[in-house]
Amino acid sequence: MTTAPEILQAGIDAMADRAATRDADQERSMARAVAIFNAAKGTALSERDGWEFMVCLKLARAQGGGHNPDDYVDGAAYFSLAGESADAASAASSTLR
Repeated sequence: MTTAPEILQAGIDAMADRAATRDADQERSMARAVAIFNAAKGTALSERDGWEFMVCLKLARAQGGGHNPDDYVDGAAYFSLAGESADAASAASSTLR
């Protein structure tokens, strides 16, 4: 049995592994990916929208096929990144006031 704290810790570990793979303190490519998508499609998605899309992708995958713990590990990590992005956007908008 996997516990909720174990899933969250696995998400933290996955983010650290991805950062190490990218030779960076943290792997944060969503802002760039959303900017490219917005330019190509003429949309106005935010970074948070991108992370929330990834949460939806993981939910869809979790509902199809057999159980894969990766769906929940990545989903937890993506949702935390969405929260981080929302907090940063909120802080930025409050400093503009």
